[in-house]
Amino acid sequence: QVQLVESGGGLVQAGGSLRLSCAVSGRTFSSYAMAWFRQAPGKEREFVATISRSGSTYYADSVKGRFTISRDNAKNTVYLQMNSVRPEDTAVYYCAAGRNGVAFTTSQNVGSWGQGTQVTVSS
Repeated sequence: QVQLVESGGGLVQAGGSLRLSCAVSGRTFSSYAMAWFRQAPGKEREFVATISRSGSTYYADSVKGRFTISRDNAKNTVYLQMNSVRPEDTAVYYCAAGRNGVAFTTSQNVGSWGQGTQVTVSS
């Protein structure tokens, strides 16, 4: 059974930085693509960033140039480095494991979800 456990969320001031982590167990981590999604209050869950098995990355336009997704296959962990955060980045952030090694941007391609971690950006 695949388990994804996020950590690193919290309260940060606008313009600050935060790093989210997602530890994965129960599968061969290095074989699968990973992604981050987020859901703000009253809004639908949206794609943030994804990384393929080979390390190729893709970002939502709203975070491009500010957020960086990375993975450490030795630690079975995927990260989301968030810089220059804005109040509109406030949301619950979810880690997602793909169904194969190809990077993905939609919920239909998610194999497993984490429980989510709250990020709040104050102005």
